[in-house]
Amino acid sequence: MLQVFDFLGVAVFAVTGAIVASRLKLDILAFVFFASFTGIGGGTLRDLLLGVPIFWVEDQTYLIVCIAVGIAIWFSADRIEKLGKPLRWADAVGISAYCVMGAAKTLSAGDVPVVAVMMGITTATFGGIIRDTIAGQPTAIARSEIYLTAAFAGATVYVCLNAAGIPQWPAAIAGFATAVVLRGGAIQFGWQLPAYAGGSDKTGKGEN
Repeated sequence: MLQVFDFLGVAVFAVTGAIVASRLKLDILAFVFFASFTGIGGGTLRDLLLGVPIFWVEDQTYLIVCIAVGIAIWFSADRIEKLGKPLRWADAVGISAYCVMGAAKTLSAGDVPVVAVMMGITTATFGGIIRDTIAGQPTAIARSEIYLTAAFAGATVYVCLNAAGIPQWPAAIAGFATAVVLRGGAIQFGWQLPAYAGGSDKTGKGEN
């Protein structure tokens, strides 16, 4: 189960990295590079923080997946773009799979549920942060629409169901579905939580 969500998260995040490379009009090696660091970035940080072997060093299949995705998107980016919002929807699936995977791997390493939820969020978002930062684009976590909240909800649902004794597959699917619905609602309908309205603005008003 863990590997299914791990490969899903890596593959879909690799797609988002390659799509960004296509929008920047980069060469095929850049496609592979963007696909790779986006696909493995969140999981790498997760494993470093957990102090466990880094997953793609232990199993090079993950890198092969990223390379294959980068090359595939090089030949098909224009057709994928015609589907409408491919980057955002692929990112939604990626964070949904990875928030569950991050939480599950943390629990399997013996950490407490609160740490598992935070690691699920980290795993789900860090690859996208790297992608957007290198591409010189605003990161999704800096926008008002639901993003981090989707990863938090998905990881929390999985961790709570796991603690309640629900088998791993149903718990994982429930966590994944929760994150997909929340992030999908943000993409399709503009769902967002209330934003902070206090403090100073750019003109300096409200400063003490």
